[in-house]
Amino acid sequence: MLTGDNELTATCPLCGFAKPETMPADACQFYYECSNCKALLRPNPGECCVFCSFGSVKWPPIQQQLRGCCP
Repeated sequence: MLTGDNELTATCPLCGFAKPETMPADACQFYYECSNCKALLRPNPGECCVFCSFGSVKWPPIQQQLRGCCP
C-alpha cells in the first residue's frame, strides 16, 4: 500500500478555481472536469496525470519515486 499524500488542491488553469480533491493511489487520472467552468483538463505534455499538472502535490507513486510517468 502506498503512503504518499493523496490529498491535494486541484487548480484550474483557465478560471483559477481551486478545489480539494483525493487522487487515486493506484491509477493515473487523465481527465479532470473543473467544477466551476466545466473545462475538461488533460495533463500537460510529458505528464500522465492531471494531478501532476494541476495539483498541489504529485501523484503518490511519483512522490515516492516508484514510477516515472511524470517529470
